[in-house]
Amino acid sequence: MSGCPFGHGGEVSGGAAGGAPNESRQTSGFSRRGLLSIAGIGGAGAVAGLAAGFLGHDAVAATPAGATAPSTDAAVVPFFGDYQAGITTPAQDRLHMAAFDVTTEDRKDLVKLLRDWTAAAEAMTAGKPTGETGAVDGPYNAPPEDTGEALDLAAAHLTLTFGFGAGLFEKDGKARFGLEGRRPEALIDLPHFPGDDLQPGRTGGDIVIQACADDPQVAVHAIRNLARIGFGKVRVRWSQLGFGRTSSTSRAQATPRNLFGFKDGTNNLKVEDNSLLNDHVWVAPGDRAGEQWMAGGSYLVARRIQMHIETWDRTSLREQEGLIGRTKGTGAPLSGGDEFTAPDFKLAGRDGTPLVPLDSHMRLAHPDQNDGVRMLRRGYNFTDGSDGLGHLDAGLFFIAFVKDPRTHYVPMQLALAKGDTLSVDYLKHTGSGLFAVPPGIKQGGFIGEGLFS
Repeated sequence: MSGCPFGHGGEVSGGAAGGAPNESRQTSGFSRRGLLSIAGIGGAGAVAGLAAGFLGHDAVAATPAGATAPSTDAAVVPFFGDYQAGITTPAQDRLHMAAFDVTTEDRKDLVKLLRDWTAAAEAMTAGKPTGETGAVDGPYNAPPEDTGEALDLAAAHLTLTFGFGAGLFEKDGKARFGLEGRRPEALIDLPHFPGDDLQPGRTGGDIVIQACADDPQVAVHAIRNLARIGFGKVRVRWSQLGFGRTSSTSRAQATPRNLFGFKDGTNNLKVEDNSLLNDHVWVAPGDRAGEQWMAGGSYLVARRIQMHIETWDRTSLREQEGLIGRTKGTGAPLSGGDEFTAPDFKLAGRDGTPLVPLDSHMRLAHPDQNDGVRMLRRGYNFTDGSDGLGHLDAGLFFIAFVKDPRTHYVPMQLALAKGDTLSVDYLKHTGSGLFAVPPGIKQGGFIGEGLFS
């Protein structure tokens, strides 16, 4: 595992939970907006309703070749670029992700919506309101073009990342929107993994939008306004709020902790790892003519993982560390060293038992055990109140970007679902989605332009 206890290609460990030293905070930690996500306003139910009526902005730091360059405004992450922002962008602290079903069957309506979303996303990531008249400068007797809850707030490093699900290409066995032959082979229907308890209202979707920001109200504002613009053409299928990133995507960031209290994302891919990003994240030009529009893009895997918090809290520290394969305090592998020491899976104790247990999450998710494949993770903690049985409905909203889910996600998740005691006894996957994320948008272009050209 290179960053999370349910980390798939990353593992648990790192520095203190919290943002990078150079990340700007737009508001105090326990502001009214901060309580929005911690209170669990969201998930597939409450948040879906919230998103259907409401909606964002900005972010970034050091950017090597291929990454999105920062603008002159330190709180703004440029929307246009070779790659979409929100992938290698240093992970912000707050998330609002929403998946939409496309209700129109008119290709022109869909393209117009993507153009309108592009204009709105460019404005909101720059810290500006949507529309020409915004929230307060339009006709007094007409609804404002922007909902207004982000007025006076900084861009807060808002990024908006868009992806397309399989349902955009086909429905009931028939092609949609003239996209015959355009669905990438890697955009598979994910298999049903052992232990999955997927809920239809938290799974799938034709289009996904990931809004990340340093301020939760900025992220919610973004999704709210995009949903509002899409009224009559799309409807929210599911929505999820997240707080407290569970991975680092830049070496300037400390390793955060998940709700099990372990450092998460120690060995996650970073923005500085250009060659590794090319090998494991970015889609290269392919042989199929219908897939060229994905060159420079990636695939987003989203999994809502409920954690059995109460059971975990009654588990001994010894057993917790054995399940993870790392120490809870420093995040060092149980084979010794510090957080970033490479684990020695062959090292055994006096009784001949491996110091890193055979069924530990770190061992099973580590690249050395998975043909060297890796992924870039951008997960978040979530808490959505009670599950109705007196237990916390809380856990990890797992997000990963990979070059090909058939090689970089499915085999690893199958191994974890079958042999990882942590996954079997302490986790339950309740939501799932796979989306093709196109390359970055050019000035004057629109989201997914290559797919529709």
